[in-house]
Amino acid sequence: MEQYIVSARKYRPTTFQSVVGQKNLTETLQNAIRQNHLAHAYLFCGPRGVGKTTCARIFAKTINCLNPTDTLDACNACESCVAFNEQRSFNIHELDAASNNSVEDIRALIQEVRIPPQIGKYSVYIIDEVHMLSQGAFNALLKTLEEPPSYVIFILATTEKHKVLPTILSRCQVYDFQRITVRDTIEHLQYVAKQEGITVEEQALAVVAEKADGGMRDALSIFDQLVAFCGNTISYSQAIEVLNVLDSDYYFRMEQAALQGNVPQAMLLFNEVLQKGFDAGQFVVGLMQHLRDVMMAKDPATAPLLETTDSIRSRFVETAKLCTAVWLFDALDVLNTCDVQYRTAKNKRLTVELALVKLCRILKPGPASPQGEATAVSVPKEQQPVANANANVNIQHSQLTPTANIQRPQPTPTANANAIPTVKKLPSLHLNAQAATAPVAAPKPESEEGPQQNAPFTIERLREVWAGLGEHFRGEDRLVAMIRTHYPVLKSDTLAELRLTNPWQKEEFGKFGKQVMDIVRRELGNNQLKLQVSVAERKDVETAFTAEEKYKLLATLNPALSEMKSVLGMVVE
Repeated sequence: MEQYIVSARKYRPTTFQSVVGQKNLTETLQNAIRQNHLAHAYLFCGPRGVGKTTCARIFAKTINCLNPTDTLDACNACESCVAFNEQRSFNIHELDAASNNSVEDIRALIQEVRIPPQIGKYSVYIIDEVHMLSQGAFNALLKTLEEPPSYVIFILATTEKHKVLPTILSRCQVYDFQRITVRDTIEHLQYVAKQEGITVEEQALAVVAEKADGGMRDALSIFDQLVAFCGNTISYSQAIEVLNVLDSDYYFRMEQAALQGNVPQAMLLFNEVLQKGFDAGQFVVGLMQHLRDVMMAKDPATAPLLETTDSIRSRFVETAKLCTAVWLFDALDVLNTCDVQYRTAKNKRLTVELALVKLCRILKPGPASPQGEATAVSVPKEQQPVANANANVNIQHSQLTPTANIQRPQPTPTANANAIPTVKKLPSLHLNAQAATAPVAAPKPESEEGPQQNAPFTIERLREVWAGLGEHFRGEDRLVAMIRTHYPVLKSDTLAELRLTNPWQKEEFGKFGKQVMDIVRRELGNNQLKLQVSVAERKDVETAFTAEEKYKLLATLNPALSEMKSVLGMVVE
């Protein structure tokens, strides 16, 4: 029975041309050999499994070859090459710094350096995982590394460059190896599969490449694992089963449920993921990566940033057409917050479920129906405008701008799941329903602004334009904060109201009111729109004597306080 050799060793590169994903570095080393500009010390650094030690061996073998080829590759026929291939070369020495990291080991190395090579021109010392050397060992190596004999070349390899002393770095030529891309990994795995007579789906190789995270050695080890389970035919379904990877179709389905605002479907999908044995935190991370890829696919300029197969990339491009950039930003923000809170949450499943509910209720502009009603959508809690506690009005974000040709739909007695929940008031808190209002930046006469424009728009379109104002006022942190936490409400065809929390906010907003409305009118194509700024005034507020009453009052004024109390596990005393 023939002895089995793992693919990582069997297909280890033996020439510079066969090294995968490091073309710039290999060409630089070849040019140094061609021009006879060899340094006395090199440092190869980068992630695991990207070819650092392999390139060091190829480099050492090539510079000692007695009859190099025209392409500056070792001939594999001279005595030096044969000795290296049979692992009995006395010119090329490999030292594992992880187990030989003491001062005594380095002193023995310094004594060995004095012996000139018997065959070839150079004695090459390859020190792997050099960052594992002790402080004393580094100091003992300094002098020899700076001024070694003319026939000695040091090649240091490490995965943690930051742990190497600066005095060592200054004595070496540093080569930074990069992660191997998914496309390069897939192509190399296809070559190995062809050599071994194995049929494998490209999508399965993409899973292997993503799992390897830029390391070719890891990719070949995972490939051997799949071959051991599947035999000579490997499918995508078998690959995700063996590697315990969640099918990407779940992320596409979850995104579709979120875009449709289908909370029950999102809950059922999440439950199905948990029943398959996947961790909820990993699902959140995977969904974040999925939405990131969708965001990259929205622009043809960033589409190449997707490290996947062409078929999956085209699916991302089609999916990106269904959602807006604003929706993707808000969705990623919700999931990122969930990922941060997940580590400290006591009820981890509920934390993820709440994030999925918020995902389904993100404000998304929807197309108007033939009856003049827009798709019903909602605004996250942190983006809801301040509610009037005494106003007997149920404001819905699906409400269209009232125009001459479109009638506002009448509210029905049926409870609307997408309506903004009203704030439950305390007996001691009263908001003045007749708050003082002040018009801001009234439109100029037609002679000053040009032809009057009155293009119809929906409340969703107005809020989308409002949410994008932050890009126009970068650096004005106070104004941007007010824009993100307060949204206007339509009162008539040409009048919108912005209800702020206190007079200070009204004064601060007034400094930029004209600029804000100029941008809003231009984006909406309607220069007849006016904006009134009002302040919710409090009166006859009774003093809260107990700690519990104080907390309830503060939580009513700022709902985020309740969420902070729940996340941090705070107790009212």
